[in-house]
Amino acid sequence: MMQVIVVGAGIAGLTAALHAHESGHSVTIVTKGRLGDGSTRYAQGGVAGVYGPGDSAAQHAADTLVAGADLSDAAAVEVLVTDGAARIAELIARGVAFDRDADGQLLLGREAAHSHARIVHAGGDATGAAISLALADAVRSTEIRIVQDAFLLDLLRSDGAVRGIRLLIDGDERQLDADAVVLATGGAGHLYAHTTNPAGITGDGIAAALRAGAAVSDLEFMQFHPTVLAAGPAFLISEAVRGEGATLIDAAGRRFAFDAHPDGELAPRDVVSRAIARQAVAQGSPVRLDATMLGADLLARRFPTIDRVTRERGFDWAGEPIPVTPAAHYLMGGIDTDLDGRTTITGLFAVGETARTGVHGANRLASNSLLEGAVFGARAAAALGRPWPAASTAAFRSQFAPLPTPASGSNRDRNTVVEPAEFSRAALQRLMWELVGLLRTDAGLGDALATIRAWRDLVPAPRTLSEHEDANLLLLAEATTTAALARTASVGAHFRVAEPVESPTVEAPVLETV
Repeated sequence: MMQVIVVGAGIAGLTAALHAHESGHSVTIVTKGRLGDGSTRYAQGGVAGVYGPGDSAAQHAADTLVAGADLSDAAAVEVLVTDGAARIAELIARGVAFDRDADGQLLLGREAAHSHARIVHAGGDATGAAISLALADAVRSTEIRIVQDAFLLDLLRSDGAVRGIRLLIDGDERQLDADAVVLATGGAGHLYAHTTNPAGITGDGIAAALRAGAAVSDLEFMQFHPTVLAAGPAFLISEAVRGEGATLIDAAGRRFAFDAHPDGELAPRDVVSRAIARQAVAQGSPVRLDATMLGADLLARRFPTIDRVTRERGFDWAGEPIPVTPAAHYLMGGIDTDLDGRTTITGLFAVGETARTGVHGANRLASNSLLEGAVFGARAAAALGRPWPAASTAAFRSQFAPLPTPASGSNRDRNTVVEPAEFSRAALQRLMWELVGLLRTDAGLGDALATIRAWRDLVPAPRTLSEHEDANLLLLAEATTTAALARTASVGAHFRVAEPVESPTVEAPVLETV
């Protein structure tokens, strides 16, 4: 029996914890907030799987590879699509009531870049909440120890291996020892001024892994969700709405998305997000999502949460198009892992959005995130106690390497001297949104990196929880911008332009609790 710490309580962390417990290990879940907090509970669309007539795992894999701009790892994608059915069946067994028709068959939705309707959902657009509730209830029925309101400070290492964690709880530092640590702390959406992520998603696990010396990659690939309500606090309008037939229109009512891709509104997310951003700048106002053709009854039944929130914001989306804008949504990169969640440091696993499993490549296929958390959370738990592979073996992929330095010839480098404005989280988020966001230039990335490095030199050592979050965001901002400068060609969510393009402006986000 091993002593296992799982940091994070979304689908990836809770799945790993439950599987580890069921395998006989002693498990402690550590969460920054309360059990079930995190990004999973806000997921609307659903979980991708292979159920419908004519669909296959091979087609799901092909869609994933195309959406990932051919940068996904084929072996990881194969694991995702072949293990996926068992993990969805497990969620059903744990009490997730996915929506079904009158005959008891699973209802399947379609989302962008999927060749088939294959998205299972619960409560219409409340899939994440249903999954979080079911998994949290399952955890509470076990002897798994739960440590809540605990902030991850750092990983503890001994003889080259991770042997526990340091925590901040009620202002006091604590230490928890373990034989293995599983990081499932989510992504880093709050690097940006506009994000769909809940407030606690500040890249804590990835930052701790970086400080411990773990390999990371693909941090330059931040996915911006195309459709966030551009009025009031940030609120996601699920891609499933476009999958049902809603369209994107400009100020003149024209469907402009086809200018960017033959699939129009159902093109990969990176393409649609850039098309929206460019059109919003060109017309000087947000674009609109037109769902009026779906009718009030279908909208209320299929998307009850979105229906309620849009009406609370003063919109009748059954009768009028609503304003939408892109926002930072999902980090495709993260801590490098093998196919069992093992990192380059013995004893350290990473799963979910915290990990770079290789599944998503340069652009995540919609509704593969919850599936990835379930699949690789279970695989990481199954690998507990197995011999750790050497970084030089085939079990670890060739992309494992130190964080890249900017390419020579970039307009800014480490010797650039800047006089940055006073640091604040808001200032960092504005900088990342404007210079390391949807549309990037070499000069802008260089300016951003110089400013971030100057801030890191000036900001004192953190003491409070908020200051530790800021330090993590600064570290990840530097790593993200460095990676973006090193990748000189546009691909997927990383898009280079020759000249600066004004970023669309939306109100400062505070995630709506729904």
